[in-house]
Amino acid sequence: MTLIAHLTELRNRIAKSLLALLIAAGFAFWWYGHGLGEFIRAPYCGLPADLRFGQGAEDTCGLLITDVFGGVFIRLKVSLLAGAVLAAPVWLYQLWAFITPGLKRNEKRYGLSFVAVSTALFALGAVLAYVSLAKGLQLLLSLAGDGVVVALTAQDYIGFVLSLLVAFGVSFEVPLIAIALNLVGVLSYEALRTARRWIFFLTIVFAAFITPTQDPFTMLLMAGPMIVLFELAIQIARFVDRRRAKRAAAEHFHDLADDEASPLDASPSQLDATPTPVDDLRRQDAPAPVDGPAARSRG
Repeated sequence: MTLIAHLTELRNRIAKSLLALLIAAGFAFWWYGHGLGEFIRAPYCGLPADLRFGQGAEDTCGLLITDVFGGVFIRLKVSLLAGAVLAAPVWLYQLWAFITPGLKRNEKRYGLSFVAVSTALFALGAVLAYVSLAKGLQLLLSLAGDGVVVALTAQDYIGFVLSLLVAFGVSFEVPLIAIALNLVGVLSYEALRTARRWIFFLTIVFAAFITPTQDPFTMLLMAGPMIVLFELAIQIARFVDRRRAKRAAAEHFHDLADDEASPLDASPSQLDATPTPVDDLRRQDAPAPVDGPAARSRG
């Protein structure tokens, strides 16, 4: 394909992805008033009554809107994010269909595996964030003490929820990057094993800074699974390096430097005994043997 053809295909696939995103966002905009909004508010509404703004009622909870367009912007923000998640199969397929003609067979296999695993890890992180949301809110809001009325604005609360979901989902992708670097030969198992303690320590520090709540419960809930995933990545790197070493040993080139030429076997090899096409042509051109009395008399 020419450059113009590539750009045309890219334009068409982006257009299809945007169309799918708009359709999914429109559905999410409708869904917001039929269950999605309640799902987002559920962690806040599950708090004790003294930590919620509900005019003193036990079974109500309210979020404040301080400007005229606040409700519209909140609904649009949630709809776009939910639409991006719902339309993910479409735009991921369009991305994959655009890059797959330039990939080899093993690269296609690795690409599909990474897309599936990264999607599952992001979903796992988002689920853990949603589970920890209620506990984190209760801890943070209870620190205000008595005599303080807690009234959260809808913009702040929903922005906080979305940032927490994205932070957990993205953080669970970090161990997958280590596996990718190992597969391409940039990061070895020995380097990961040597830096294991530092990796675990920096994981805890990373969780402490990236969590919007910054409470110990949420931090440990993020750091614990990340440490387990990093340990799994280290063991996968160990398995990959062992297979790579065995393959190099079988090729007898494992003891050579990267810039050193492999040795050549100068000894002559034994020719194959099977007839070649040249031998067949020589047999056809050779005179046929003469048999009979004339041949015996000449002999």
